[in-house]
Amino acid sequence: MATVAPFRAVRYNQEKIARLEDVITPPYDIISAGDGEKLRQKNLYSMINLDLRNTSQGETEDDGRYLQARDRFAAWQDEAVLIRDAQPAIYLYATDYTIPGGRRLTRKGIVCLVGLAEFSEGIVRPHEKTFAGVIGDRLKLMETCGAQFSKIFSIYSDPQQEVIRTLEQVQESEPVLQVTDGNANTHTLWRVTDAAAIAKVQRFFADRPVYIADGHHRYTTALEYRRRALAANHELPADHPSNFIMMYLCGCEDPGLSVLPTHRLVRWPGAMSADQLADRMRQHLLVEEVTSGSRESLMAELLNRMNEAEAASGVSAFGVYHAGEDRAFLLCVKEEHAHAFGDALADKPAVLRDLDVVLLSEVLIGRCLGLSHEQCATGKLISYLSDPDEAIDAAVKESVVEDGHTPLLLLLNPTKVAQVLKVADSGNIMPHKSTFFYPKLLTGLLIRKLDEMVRG
Repeated sequence: MATVAPFRAVRYNQEKIARLEDVITPPYDIISAGDGEKLRQKNLYSMINLDLRNTSQGETEDDGRYLQARDRFAAWQDEAVLIRDAQPAIYLYATDYTIPGGRRLTRKGIVCLVGLAEFSEGIVRPHEKTFAGVIGDRLKLMETCGAQFSKIFSIYSDPQQEVIRTLEQVQESEPVLQVTDGNANTHTLWRVTDAAAIAKVQRFFADRPVYIADGHHRYTTALEYRRRALAANHELPADHPSNFIMMYLCGCEDPGLSVLPTHRLVRWPGAMSADQLADRMRQHLLVEEVTSGSRESLMAELLNRMNEAEAASGVSAFGVYHAGEDRAFLLCVKEEHAHAFGDALADKPAVLRDLDVVLLSEVLIGRCLGLSHEQCATGKLISYLSDPDEAIDAAVKESVVEDGHTPLLLLLNPTKVAQVLKVADSGNIMPHKSTFFYPKLLTGLLIRKLDEMVRG
């Protein structure tokens, strides 16, 4: 199914840029205005000046920033700040990182080109919805600069880790680069140019689909870029650069692949005591109060109980923290409760009904708290936080502000990778903020110019 190919990456010249940490950035869509300015001040050659922040969710007016990015990109190549590899390669990408809780893991993947396919073809499968405003911004940047600055994160099935084993056997002895990000995660890349190994990897993917984990907007942008190229040339050759996109691919069985939950901080309009909250939740769910010593130990105990409940019986389990009264509750979905909210899920495809994020949205937020999707959106009643420590801090801070709301922190277990694949295979999409593949890929490790035919 999927077509993969090596490419000649553009990357920072470490003879000119001594500290890659000063120029490599997080993905454009998670950089705040303040953080963006800090990145600019750190180094004039920061990737923030090429892979621009998206400043609008609507149609972005061209204020000259795309042309400025194009001119910088050209100048940095002229100055040899950015250099291009002489030979096409597939790049091994290892990430050594720590997940919340302190465990150290290594995630292994590859960076290569992947042939574009419309979602209807089933070769590249999504699980999220995309928004036109974001696509418009990325498309203008891609067209103006003639480059793809950031990678799409995708996963594929490889129980025997055949791809990684094949490439590790012939990787260059020294990494082409290594950088440590602001979270103390180490990112290392090696080149693989061995023709036989690359051909073996290409045969492996020839009968397999790939699944987008993160980067749906970038992929949809590339599809639109190709449509425009086809409109200009109906006989576009198969190896034309617009037919391919740069991707990071990680086996879904990789022991270092982590999906973190994205917790919800809900601002319930009005005053609600912890006892009132518990009474509301007991109408639909099994509720048990969790007690412990400090706030930190309470949160740790709650998260641990949630994990144990799901691991032991496979039931969906949630945590709710009432910041104003420093009280926490464990919620479990039992089979005997299903009839109480079955109609809340009646319009959902079967593949979505067992997802924790769907149950939380439709039952906990919709039924127990009585908040509709429209209320939450128009009133901006929900914030999304992945780090549980940051989430509880935010809830506590809001609880001391007298603004007519009751802050309630809703905690989830992570979505399983198998669930992501099942939803994508069914052609459905998950709710907003269902997955957080951690850690994010860094931007600027490798850049792909859209000026060369792709060699298979």
